[in-house]
Amino acid sequence: MCLSEGQLSDHIGAKLLYPLLPKAKRLIGDRGYDSDEFREALRTKKITPCIPPRSNRKTKHRYSKKLYKQRHKVENMFAKLKDWRRIATRYDRCAHTFFSAICIAAAVIFYLKE
Repeated sequence: MCLSEGQLSDHIGAKLLYPLLPKAKRLIGDRGYDSDEFREALRTKKITPCIPPRSNRKTKHRYSKKLYKQRHKVENMFAKLKDWRRIATRYDRCAHTFFSAICIAAAVIFYLKE
């Protein structure tokens, strides 16, 4: 996990993760990750991007709508994290304390899953 500023654009924040990208066949991302630079970084690692194009993009990239529907699993995880009031309202001012709260919540959610 990587904690970034709240107002940081997704595709700019993803630059921090380029060297850490694991071996994978595909990466599913939302429109916030639609940039030529990010797509090229994925191709360099031999990862196929499944990212829908932004509405203002001149050249529309193709993506698998069927695969993209699997993204809801990640969104559900964020929804479960936001059930924790401390995380949803970000009581902690320090990034390391906030990140620690997220890790604790994620561990509890993982072990209590149905």
